[in-house]
Amino acid sequence: MRAQEDAGPGKPSGPGKPSGPAAPGGSGTRALSGEPGRRMAADRLRRAILGGDMAPGQRLVEEELAGMLAVTRASLRAALFDLTAEGLVERIPNRGARVRVITLDEAVAITECRMALEGLCAAKAAERVTESAAGRLRQLGEELERAVADGELLKYSALNHELHRLVREISGQAVAAALLERLNGQLVRHQFQLSLRPGRPQASLPEHLAIISAITERRPAEAEAVARRHLRSVIAALLEEKVR
Repeated sequence: MRAQEDAGPGKPSGPGKPSGPAAPGGSGTRALSGEPGRRMAADRLRRAILGGDMAPGQRLVEEELAGMLAVTRASLRAALFDLTAEGLVERIPNRGARVRVITLDEAVAITECRMALEGLCAAKAAERVTESAAGRLRQLGEELERAVADGELLKYSALNHELHRLVREISGQAVAAALLERLNGQLVRHQFQLSLRPGRPQASLPEHLAIISAITERRPAEAEAVARRHLRSVIAALLEEKVR
């Protein structure tokens, strides 16, 4: 599961075995090759990294992963290049590839970029929101409040993710949404650590409710301002880690 601010990675393990063709050297089934193999491998690895199943710094051994995912080495290598371009994987000279490690300073810089894009999406959402979409946002706000009141952090995390996703959807700003997806993927470990900090859900709840209010009441300038304010608070919380 991935969230804008509250993501919950599990134990570092791997992308899991595919349900499709068997691995090379298996019972006669050929490994997936070419563009289909590349897309499948990239998708499986991306989900494993974003879900926290592969830890920052974890080595990505081509032969091992190709067998696990039942793709050719060439397709696996191409998938790793795609994920490197997305900022999820890094290639170390003479050492191969590993899940990219995002420093705290990088996390702050990425969140600063998110602030501009999230503000844009919130403003566009306020301009384009329909009655039906406004109803969905208000319902999410009520569910967020209940999750905090009941101390259900994982549920709050999922609702948080859904709120940000829905704002992007309502905005119709496909370019900004795609950029945000890429940026958010690089922050999963820092977001998870932040989500576990005592009092953080209680601090972010009114910020989320303010975003919902501004969008549903169709106030674009205010929606952008409160979205930016929310991301500034995330940056401040990240910076607190430096003095801990």
